Amino acid sequence: IRPRLSVYRSNKHLFLQLIDDKKRKTLISVSDRELKVGKKALKKSALANEVGKFLAKKAADAGIKSAVFDRGGYKYHGRVQKVAEGAREGGLKF
Repeated sequence: IRPRLSVYRSNKHLFLQLIDDKKRKTLISVSDRELKVGKKALKKSALANEVGKFLAKKAADAGIKSAVFDRGGYKYHGRVQKVAEGAREGGLKF
């Protein structure tokens, strides 16, 4: 069973979670606030791409290779699309 990659997008921040729906547990959670320390100059869409890559790296370290993308009702456009592209670049399969 593949975990679900859930995206929550506020006006300022992005929050991503890999969730195991069978066990009802969050396996990995990441937000753009974790990356903001050295990435102040990036725009929101570029930061979204970096957050996707960061999540994919954490997932690979945990042994997760594929997930189901849950865009949370948001259009597949802008920051949500950049998250998906970044996660794919990081090696996560949808």
